[in-house]
Amino acid sequence: MHKLRSMLAGITIIAAILACNLPSNPQDPAAVMTAAALTVQAQLSATVPSASSPTATFTPVPFPTSGPSLTPNPTHPPAATPTPNCDNANFITDVTYPDNTVVSAGDNFTKTWRFKNIGTCSWTPSYALVFVNGESMGGPTVQALAGNVNPGQTVDLSVALTAPSSNGTHTGNWGIRNAAGVIFAHFYVQIVVGSGTGGPFAVTHVEFSVTGSCGNFHTNVSITTNSAGTVNYHKIFSDGGTDTAPGTLTYASAGTQSFNFDNAMGAAHTTTWIDIYIDHPNHQQFGRATYTCP
Repeated sequence: MHKLRSMLAGITIIAAILACNLPSNPQDPAAVMTAAALTVQAQLSATVPSASSPTATFTPVPFPTSGPSLTPNPTHPPAATPTPNCDNANFITDVTYPDNTVVSAGDNFTKTWRFKNIGTCSWTPSYALVFVNGESMGGPTVQALAGNVNPGQTVDLSVALTAPSSNGTHTGNWGIRNAAGVIFAHFYVQIVVGSGTGGPFAVTHVEFSVTGSCGNFHTNVSITTNSAGTVNYHKIFSDGGTDTAPGTLTYASAGTQSFNFDNAMGAAHTTTWIDIYIDHPNHQQFGRATYTCP
């Protein structure tokens, strides 16, 4: 629109100029109009490019394909993590003869401790239960483990001992030794030797005997006391259950009495166990009878 107005203004000016320069003969209007038209045409030709006129070309500037190189921030080494112990044991319980159990002088007894392997290495038969110091009570100096105990597994370690002949408290210190000769677990046995009837009434030993096979196991349990009294007991099962019918044994003097029961298992590839808990007089768990179905 702006260009059209400019051209109309131009035509008007040209017409005025021509009018001033034209002959003064008013009888030739055609000549006036022809001259004006030619002048406008010349103006238009000067302002509008022809089809053959070259067009301007633009060369695009390429964008960079990658940014400038950046120096990465320095990285810090990861924090060191503690190295787990290869050989490490966790004492769980005294399976037999807890501290200060009364034993008659000269009596043979079997001390059993229960441990869990909380290290990263398996305990092999190259490992051993060893006497460290104190009173050995006739026990072996070194007793090799019977089999492998893998990380996370529990094991009962037993040693056959004989109560000293003198009255009083007797203590023997023991340990678990690895294949390199390093003792990495320390524990002890402590008994009280009495006189005459063997001191206060107590259960001194529980022994299990298992016969039969999967689906028809038969178990015999023998409980030994050091004097006359009544023993109350119940069973503890590996699934966490307990016996609903606790048992009772009455002793007229020191000695051993037995009871038995059947245990049926139907699931293959399983191993279960049963412990005996002495409610009176010891308040102690003894074990265990083990049942395995291949």
